[in-house]
Amino acid sequence: MKFFIDTANLKEIQEAHELGVLDGVTTNPSLMAKEGISGKNNIMSHYKAICNIVDGDVSAEVISTDFDGMIREAEELIEIDEKIVVKVPMIKDGVKAIKYLSDRGIKTNCTLVFSAGQAILAAKAGASYVSPFIGRLDDVSYDGMELIEQIVTIYQNFSYTTEVLAASVRHPVHIIKCAEVGADVITAPLSAIMALLKHPLTDIGLEKFLADYKKTNQ
Repeated sequence: MKFFIDTANLKEIQEAHELGVLDGVTTNPSLMAKEGISGKNNIMSHYKAICNIVDGDVSAEVISTDFDGMIREAEELIEIDEKIVVKVPMIKDGVKAIKYLSDRGIKTNCTLVFSAGQAILAAKAGASYVSPFIGRLDDVSYDGMELIEQIVTIYQNFSYTTEVLAASVRHPVHIIKCAEVGADVITAPLSAIMALLKHPLTDIGLEKFLADYKKTNQ
């Protein structure tokens, strides 16, 4: 399972990269705004800065909701770096844009997916990734992990090549559950990834090892 970090913060991306487990990055307009990045030129430059850190795919989201606008933005985004994946919303024109781009060998990430039906359309259109939002489903009392498992099963049944990218991951349990049901990718904040490191018995064990070493080397 690939690990993507869901942020536009360069320091966090660098930290995840240095940990040695980072496979890519996902971003969106909200994450850019959180970092105070605004204006087309600044946003484009920021995407390039992200691409300069990571070795894998970097999802960059279009903001247009019409087909022509999406294609125009996509053509600009892919000029930034070969690592750019065009992130397109799950709407009618978005599906059309995914088909158009995939037919031309351009990688896409279909975002804001909340149902298996939407995931099927994204795969049929040729999306490179589909992003079901599990945390947001949990927020409305629906089991987000159930959707991940459902999509994974459907894609396996028909040998779709679209990768299931679990998004809106909130905590380490989400990550473990995604691995259990066979998600291809998770994208999470740095805090959730780093939380996988933590276990009280690890801390207790290390403390004892160091204490015993100190006793034998006084």
